[in-house]
Amino acid sequence: MTILANVKQLGQQIWLDNLSRSLVQSGELAAFLKDGVCGVTSNPAIFQKAFSGDPLYTQEIAALKQQGKSAKDIYEKLAIEDVQAACDVCRAEFDSTNGKTGFVSLEVSPELSRDAQGTIAEAKRLHAAINRPNVMIKVPATDEGLVALTELVASGINVNLTLLFSRTQTLKSYAAYTAGLTQLAANGGDVSKIQVVASFFISRVDGALDATLPENLQGKIAISLAKAAYQDWANYFAGADFAPLTAKGAHKVSLLWASTGVKNPAYPDTLYVDSLIGDHTVNTVPDATLKAYIDHGTAAITLPENTEQALANIAEAEKLGIDLETLATRLQNDGLKQFEDAFAKLLAPLA
Repeated sequence: MTILANVKQLGQQIWLDNLSRSLVQSGELAAFLKDGVCGVTSNPAIFQKAFSGDPLYTQEIAALKQQGKSAKDIYEKLAIEDVQAACDVCRAEFDSTNGKTGFVSLEVSPELSRDAQGTIAEAKRLHAAINRPNVMIKVPATDEGLVALTELVASGINVNLTLLFSRTQTLKSYAAYTAGLTQLAANGGDVSKIQVVASFFISRVDGALDATLPENLQGKIAISLAKAAYQDWANYFAGADFAPLTAKGAHKVSLLWASTGVKNPAYPDTLYVDSLIGDHTVNTVPDATLKAYIDHGTAAITLPENTEQALANIAEAEKLGIDLETLATRLQNDGLKQFEDAFAKLLAPLA
C-alpha cells in the first residue's frame, strides 16, 4: 500500500494542485490516482504555465485565433476541455466513493471576485459547459463569493471556496453553506449530493509573518491556525445549526489545506503535509511537494494533536501586536491580485 493510500485510510484526501493536457494524456494523472491521489485543483496561474509550456496546446490555440475567437473564449475552451478530461480520469475514483472524492476544480474569472451575481452566472455557465458530476467550481471567499456560495449550493453545484486565511473567514463560509443547503432542501433537492471544500491557505501565512516573529514561533503560526480552524470545524458541524441538515444526509464542508508547498528552504519540504493530516480534510499539493511526500513523508493523524499548544502560539502572536484577521484580509486581497495578474498574463498571448 502506498503512503497516499495510507493517508486516504486516515480520512484525508490528497489532491494534485496542477493540471495540463500532457498530465492527462501521458497517463501521469491516472498513475497518481492509482497511487492514492483523490482529485485535482487548478487556477489561472496553473493554466498560464500549462498553456505557455505544453506543446499540446499550440495547434489548437493557433486554430482558434484564426477563427477570430477572443482570448477569454480561447482560454475557456481549452480549460473546459482539460477539466472535462481530468474529470473523466477521476470518474472511477468519484464513483467508487459514491461521490465523496474524485473532484476537479475550475475557477471563475478572478475579475468577478467582487461581483456576486457575475460569479453566480459564470459558475452556473461553466458548470453546465463542463457537464461532469465530479466538477467543483472554485469561488473566492470574499463577501460576494459567500453570497455566491449560498446560491450555487442551493442550485445543486459543488463548490471549492478558495482564499481563506483565518478562522473567522472560514466560519462565515460554513454559515453560507448551511444557508444554501437549507434552501436546497426547502426546494425539494437532495442535500446528500452536495460537496463543498473550504480552502485554507497555509504557507502564505508563515511567509508573511516569520520575519516579524521570535524564533520559537517561526514556521508555527500557519499550522497553529489550521489546528484551531479544525477544532472550530468540528464544533460547528456537531452543533445545532447544522443538525437538521445532518438528519437529511448533508455532508460537512471539508477543510482543504492549500498553499502547502514550503517557501522557506530551512523547513522540511513536507512540513505542511505531515503536520495537517486529519479526518474529513483535503490537502492539495504541487507536484514537487507530492513527490517529496511520497518519497519521505509520514502518514499519521497529526491535525488534532497539540491543539492547546497551537492556541497558545496564536495567543502569543496576538500579544506581540499581530492582528491575524487584518493579516487574513490583506493576504486574501493579495491572493486575488495574484490571480488577476496571472489571468491577464494567461490571456495576453491568446489575444
